[in-house]
Amino acid sequence: MESAKTALIAGASGLVGSHCLQLLLDDPRYSKVISIGRRPLHLDHPKLKQLVVDFNDLGKHQQSLVADDIYCCLGTTIKKAGSKENFRKVDLHYVVNLAKITSKNFATQFLVVSALGADPESHIFYNHTKGEMEQAVKALPFTAVHIFQPSLLLGNRQEKRKGESIAATAMRWFGFLLRGPLRKYRPIQAKTVAKAMLEAAKQDGGGILVHHSEQMQQYA
Repeated sequence: MESAKTALIAGASGLVGSHCLQLLLDDPRYSKVISIGRRPLHLDHPKLKQLVVDFNDLGKHQQSLVADDIYCCLGTTIKKAGSKENFRKVDLHYVVNLAKITSKNFATQFLVVSALGADPESHIFYNHTKGEMEQAVKALPFTAVHIFQPSLLLGNRQEKRKGESIAATAMRWFGFLLRGPLRKYRPIQAKTVAKAMLEAAKQDGGGILVHHSEQMQQYA
């Protein structure tokens, strides 16, 4: 019988991350779940180990960041970050630094939430930043890198985003019109993304795999 694995999750307080953490704790595949964040979570579980870290100095925690599968759900918005520079710090530098550290610790799989339209050649700042992140993570020596590119995320956020709320309402009414190659633009529940991440990890495959919303719906 295969020995149980250790999972590490970053961004467990976020929309996708909160669902992902609960699924990890419920999954017998993992005997230990390490959650890293800037603040402790109000959650106790026998499998859960929490590490409060400064993502600007994550290297000093390297010896504690040892796991088989890394689930990265880090992300912010320019509005919340306060500037494009701070947005890049979270969505690019924090993610890539986590990937570099855990790859040195011989993690097998790195699973990261990106965004539909991510492209390092894009002239759109958000898409360009996400594309840079993907490009950097793909170059690291994991057995498998899973990149999840959801479209508009649905779910109960802690903070309200007016633009996203309007778009989500519109998509609920007219999303059925997105058919064929446009299906990947349909909004997706955050919990579905989290389920897809765990299902992808269970394949224990190799290589670089990019998952769009339509594929995630099928996984989950």
